[in-house]
Amino acid sequence: MMDRLRPSFEEGGKLHAFKSVYDGMDTFLFTPSETSKSGVHIHDSIDSKRVMIIVVLALLPCMLFGMYNTGYQHWLACGAKEFPFWELMAYGFLAVLPRIVVAYVVGLGIEFCVAQLRGEEIQEGFLVTGFLIPLICPVETPLWMIAVATAFSVIFVKEVFGGTGYNVFNVALVTRAFLFFAYPSQMSGDNVFVATKPILGLGGTAPDGFTGATPLGQIATADLASGAGVTPIGLDGVAIDSWQSFLGLIPGSFGETSTLCILIGAVILLATGMASWKIMVSAVAGGLAMGAIAHACATPLYPMSFVSPLDQLMLGGFAFAVVFMATDPVTAARTETGKWIYGFLVGAIAILIRTYNNGYPEGAMLAVLLMNALAPLIDYCVVEANVARRRRRARVLTD
Repeated sequence: MMDRLRPSFEEGGKLHAFKSVYDGMDTFLFTPSETSKSGVHIHDSIDSKRVMIIVVLALLPCMLFGMYNTGYQHWLACGAKEFPFWELMAYGFLAVLPRIVVAYVVGLGIEFCVAQLRGEEIQEGFLVTGFLIPLICPVETPLWMIAVATAFSVIFVKEVFGGTGYNVFNVALVTRAFLFFAYPSQMSGDNVFVATKPILGLGGTAPDGFTGATPLGQIATADLASGAGVTPIGLDGVAIDSWQSFLGLIPGSFGETSTLCILIGAVILLATGMASWKIMVSAVAGGLAMGAIAHACATPLYPMSFVSPLDQLMLGGFAFAVVFMATDPVTAARTETGKWIYGFLVGAIAILIRTYNNGYPEGAMLAVLLMNALAPLIDYCVVEANVARRRRRARVLTD
């Protein structure tokens, strides 16, 4: 059917004005038939479409667990004693589905329009971005906010720079940052990370005065002078330990809570060669180093400094940012030495912001965005250092 329709979209066809739309649908459904006609080229099975699909597959464990955890936290908020698995999954699915639809409709709609105006092919980059946006936002984020933030990011962070492959900052993270700074009252606090109302007859209504603070939020606001500890409490009234943090059965953004599922995604990305292990390892090292320094200099003025370095890695969006955000090949450092420097600074700065800014207990987002801006400078310095070293070597050999 697509082949029969092609002539209508080619030059001279009555639907030629919509050629970009046709190409976008055709390449999404099938492998493009065009091949190189001249020159020396190396072809393999990895194209941008396959890269994006593999990243989406790596995100699926986080998505599925987020569906369960959203339902689980809702049931806890309503005081339930029983937790029917499929009802929890259905509740989480219904909670996230509208946000996925809004992100894709707005983002892809803008990309289709821009590609059509420029007469260019539609790129597959937003397949991952549209999947990431709902995962890094609180489940109670209003749909219109997601639409506004997605439109802002796609237009001003991606398209004005030239589209896929040219953006300086991670588009999904800028969407989250836009929401946080433009609508701080709706994007922070104790009532945005846990769904409190029924959806299509599923679930119940949380009691008045309910608070669903995340572990990081509880720790950042702990009053150590009054004897309060830094151990966060779950919605079931039980202290949240390292094992729960690792599994992810805690309040938080939809897909960021489970370190276990994030590690599964990391294995998929590394096994398929889609992400840099150097960035991941160095980011973890940077986080552990900064966490150890903060822990060694712990002070009641900054309650997060009492959290162990290992727990720092499992709380909040640190692990998710390291695996899926910092490794973005477009916005990360590209030189091999630069990847070590870039990753280490991402981890260290994330823990630094989180620990010493009680008003903003999650530092991973700002750390990655800051290093996105510095990645070209890091690569430049690495390349210049390599050039200088080779010049010295050549001078010695000449002498």
